[in-house]
Formats: sequence, C-alpha cells, structure tokens
Amino acid sequence: MSPGELMLNSGQGAGSVSPEKPSRSRLGLIVTGVVGGSLVALYAVATPFVAPALRKVCLPFVPATPAQVENVLKVLRSRSGTLVDIGSGDGRIVIAAAKRGFQASGFELNPWLVWYSRYNAWREDVHRSTSFYISDLWKANFAQYSNVVIFGVPQMMDQLELKLANELPDTAKVVACRFPFPTWIPEHTEGEGIDTVWVYDASMLKSNNMHHGSTETHKQKTQIK
Repeated sequence: MSPGELMLNSGQGAGSVSPEKPSRSRLGLIVTGVVGGSLVALYAVATPFVAPALRKVCLPFVPATPAQVENVLKVLRSRSGTLVDIGSGDGRIVIAAAKRGFQASGFELNPWLVWYSRYNAWREDVHRSTSFYISDLWKANFAQYSNVVIFGVPQMMDQLELKLANELPDTAKVVACRFPFPTWIPEHTEGEGIDTVWVYDASMLKSNNMHHGSTETHKQKTQIK
C-alpha cells in the first residue's frame, strides 16, 4: 500500500469518529430536556394537590357519593336562593343544586378542581347559575349565602362553628356532611353511615354560640376569683 493510500485511509478513519461526539452531546441535551420538562410538569400538576396538605387544617378531596348528594338536596328541597359548598371539590354538589333552582357557588383551594368544576357546569348547561372560586375558606365571607353545605373534617369543625355563627344571616341553613359540628344541635338528620347529613338552623347557631361564649366567660371569672 502506498503512502498516499495510507494517508487517505487514516483520514477516513479519523473522520468517521468525529461525528459521534456531537451526536452524543445532542442526545444528552435531549435527555436532560425531557427529564427536566417532566419534573416541571409533575411539579405543576402535583403542587395544587400537595400544597393544601401543608396547611394546618385542610379539606381533603373525597368525592361525594350519589347518596350524599341526594340527601343534601332532600333536606334543602323546601329551600331556595343562594347556596355555597365549602370545599366544593369537583363541583357535583354545586351543579346538582343549580339544577334544582339554586344560585350555587363553590369555594375550593385546588385550581385544577375549580377549572374542572367550571367545565362540568358548562357541559351540564348550568354555568349561568353557578360560580366557582379558588379561595381559602378561612379568608372568604359567607354572609351572602342562605344555604351552606360543608364536607368538613373533625379538626376544623369547631373553628368553622364560630366563623359561620358570626357571618351567616339568621335565616340560613347549614348542612354538614360526614361529620357533625361538635356543639351545635341539629334540627334533623338524613341518611345513615357516611351518607348522613346534619341540618342546622343559623338562628340556633348564633344563640348556641352566645350561650357558649357567656359560659366560657363565667368560667374564666370564676377561675380568677
């Protein structure tokens, strides 16, 4: 083999190796981009679900059963006007109430559930009589609502007692699902087991709250003496 052929072959060999480096670099960039994009997407999707759990008291999303929805509507069958679902989740209570003639609203901390609720309300053709808000229930005021539905947890019910007693009009009705309020006495109940709902009259809530407050004040004065 002549020196020229040797030089030609060696040049071809060197040229065949060089494209691999840019190719590997591009592959690394693509993999990094895909992994990074996946992490960002996962963070964006998971944050609205995880963030509420980091709060001191939060409402976990547990969809209402058909029996629970029916029990809520049954105890409010003679009622009308405005209705609010505190911790409205996917909006099924709000949408069902709107179909029964209520001007219904839902307060929910998870934006994905609020957007999904709005879509469902549009799909069910009740979007004109429903409203959904991305809001912390402790920062909202419920004074304008004559009917209140709450799927609460035991850790929050005593705090919610005080808030609703201070804000609701005397003519309002409160429907608690899954867990009753700790000190309020319900007018009546509907259903059984996890589908039970408790109905409260706002005027009684206020009187009970005032009585409870006066009792606590009396205890404090007695302790001071």
